[in-house]
Amino acid sequence: MSLTFPKTRELLKMQIIVNPESNKGQTGKRWSRIKEALSNFFKEFKYEFTEKPAHATEISRSAIKNGSELIVGVGGDGTINEIANGFFENHEIINPKTTLGIIPSGTGSDFSRSLNIPQNLKKSMEIITQSQSDIIDIGKIKCKSLFGENEEMFFLNIADFGFGGEVVKRVEEKRLKRKASSYLKTLVFSFISYKNKKLKIKVDGKEYPTDDYLIGAISNGSIFGKGMKIAPYALLDDGFFDLILVRGMGKIEFFLNLWRIYRGTHLSHPKIKFLRGKKIEVTSEEEEDVLIEADGELIGKVPVTFEIVPSIFSVRTNLKKRLDTA
Repeated sequence: MSLTFPKTRELLKMQIIVNPESNKGQTGKRWSRIKEALSNFFKEFKYEFTEKPAHATEISRSAIKNGSELIVGVGGDGTINEIANGFFENHEIINPKTTLGIIPSGTGSDFSRSLNIPQNLKKSMEIITQSQSDIIDIGKIKCKSLFGENEEMFFLNIADFGFGGEVVKRVEEKRLKRKASSYLKTLVFSFISYKNKKLKIKVDGKEYPTDDYLIGAISNGSIFGKGMKIAPYALLDDGFFDLILVRGMGKIEFFLNLWRIYRGTHLSHPKIKFLRGKKIEVTSEEEEDVLIEADGELIGKVPVTFEIVPSIFSVRTNLKKRLDTA
């Protein structure tokens, strides 16, 4: 069925980046519908499908260097993260005036939820064409890659160390084996075999006693893990991370409190510490690797440093509306 959209008057040089494999391949199947919507909003646009890991970064960086003013990502959090990293070259932003637009098409699309971008195709398109650009903070990570090399990258929404990395690792293993499994089911099975990690945390130079941690979430946005409101008070433009540290929990205790994380009512739990900071350093006393994930993608292992990069990234969003009504 054809969709009717209002024509936009905005004429921008733009690039569409599509991950056809996102949302378990559903993005590729619905591309013709998305393309029809785009053609009703924009007179001219280029689009390209991603074909390999980090391909979205390459496309995004090349498009910006060639003068694109608007980069629109069609996919999930991992795709949007790759696109955002393409806004930078040698760790410096290429053109601060280039704006990111998002058409959510992932299994979780948690970053778009943090931005208050509707999951509906027409409404998300209206955000891109009718909303102003907001300038948000982003996070920078310095860590060891899974192969022991120095790694530096950016993230938009939430990064974490510990249990979250193990869950993402299992999700990626199932993806490679083409085995379908819900995120919640993978989370449950990961927790059953997970061992809490003894870690040392430093926030803006202040050291905290070494302790056993289940997970630490470094939050620029508020939602991760397919809808968990891990950092309910996090703001994308306040110049700070919200750090949520969860000390070791037993299995029964964890499952009894899991629903509170989805609702965002967990911060009062005695084993959860809530801190704010601009620079967070994590070191491990464990012999085995402590994994790190960012925006739903496995990226490396501890030791790691997270730093906020304030007021640097332009995105089309409903952020102001969310703040005004909060």
